[in-house]
Amino acid sequence: MVEIPFIQRVIAVAWPSFLTAGLATILFFVAFDPQDLAALLGKTKSSRMGVYTVGFFLFWLLTLTSCLLTCYFQRPCETKNA
Repeated sequence: MVEIPFIQRVIAVAWPSFLTAGLATILFFVAFDPQDLAALLGKTKSSRMGVYTVGFFLFWLLTLTSCLLTCYFQRPCETKNA
């Protein structure tokens, strides 16, 4: 069995989560105005770009966690001989 290089495994998780986070950010901010969200959180001096950036990275963290968990649980369980 061929060992997959570490960087290829990292990219296999990070790239799909990056793309999904981009799509989630677009869809979320089509429905919600960043200025309204900032005002709701009490951050009245936040720029739209700042809210977009924070939103993107939060979505990326969420989807990265999901991808990592999928890869973790995809591995076969180790069996121990008694």
